[in-house]
Amino acid sequence: MRKFWMMLALVVAGEFVFGLPFNVPRFFRPTMLEVFGYSNTVLADVTAIYGITAVLCYFPGGVLADHVSPRTLMVVSLLATAAGGLYMATLPGPIEMAMLYGYWGVTSIFFMWGALILATREWGGAQSQGVAFGILEGGRGLAAASLALFAVYVLALFLPDNANLASSSEREAGFRTVVLLYTLMTFLAGILAWFAIPPINRAPGRRPSPWRGVTTVLRRPIVWAQAGVVLFAYCGFRGLDNYSLYAVQVFGMDEVEGARLASYGAWTRPLAALIAGLVADRFKASWSIATIFCVQFLCYFSWSVLEPVGTGVQLIFINFFVTNIAVYALRGIYFSLLEENRTPRALTGTTVGLVSVIGFSPDIFFAPIGGRILDANPGVLGHQNYFLFLAITAFLGLLAVAWLIWQHRAARGKLWKSADK
Repeated sequence: MRKFWMMLALVVAGEFVFGLPFNVPRFFRPTMLEVFGYSNTVLADVTAIYGITAVLCYFPGGVLADHVSPRTLMVVSLLATAAGGLYMATLPGPIEMAMLYGYWGVTSIFFMWGALILATREWGGAQSQGVAFGILEGGRGLAAASLALFAVYVLALFLPDNANLASSSEREAGFRTVVLLYTLMTFLAGILAWFAIPPINRAPGRRPSPWRGVTTVLRRPIVWAQAGVVLFAYCGFRGLDNYSLYAVQVFGMDEVEGARLASYGAWTRPLAALIAGLVADRFKASWSIATIFCVQFLCYFSWSVLEPVGTGVQLIFINFFVTNIAVYALRGIYFSLLEENRTPRALTGTTVGLVSVIGFSPDIFFAPIGGRILDANPGVLGHQNYFLFLAITAFLGLLAVAWLIWQHRAARGKLWKSADK
């Protein structure tokens, strides 16, 4: 029962800490653009500040997680992130919003990310890494979809039946309430984390020094290969940010309908991540990842040429759900590569830090690139070019996992040599 409560705490902590900086603009993008008066490019540039501070925090945060209790780090992260939500509810200007996203990059990454992955790896043990990370990602998806669906209902309470006729004050009131809802859930996740996550017992005398761990990790090509896998998988995840906007601009849905459709896609996350985790434990995470990248490439490429008419409409909706499944399946297993790559447990946090610096760098460049692609050709053509961009990232992901598989074969089980002694 203790393991159940620990995983539940990891799930809600790992999801709600990102709810304010990510899920609010993902599920409520059209409303957010209206309330703040932003273009796609301006919103992308504001949120890109998060990526800059996050990238600066992944590596030192990972090293910190190898030496400080994950429970302490996660609680600090959640409470500090929730404090930022109170400020967002005041609807600050663009410069202040950029500063807020920079602040969230520190609170949600430096204190949270390495600690979350380390604690999950400890939960899974040596034999159930795919299941552990699959449950984490799947549970996070269930939490995200449930909260998003409820938040959509809350937003609809403030808008007329025809949301397109809503006044500025109605949109602002609805959006502010959504932000406060996400803030409350982040705060409550911090309370749960304190009581449900036990401290990890460590033997200080046997721990490598931080500097030794950093240099060891930097010298391992297999770590860089895993970073490449996460990088291109994460591009697909960031690609989901514009699905609600696609529904509004291409299919003519209103902003509530667009948010609802995006939240439906999030419901694929629990099942996709869990099944991917089971498959990865049964076979290999690396080969499972390669297969998923192939599916992503085919879907995105076909989407880039489909017109929203006739049979194209059915194919687009199929792609909508298949790409959601593929994205969340990848997220469910790419950190189970830590075990397949035989990463020493004492270097988990440091390795996660380096992988994350590279792997989550799309937080800096993806939104600005995507926003400019969409604004350059408003409408169907802009979105088709956007999906072509995603198809290219999926193909590069396939190349990255091929490099990782090649290293496994070439090293013959000696990927880390004496690093774990």
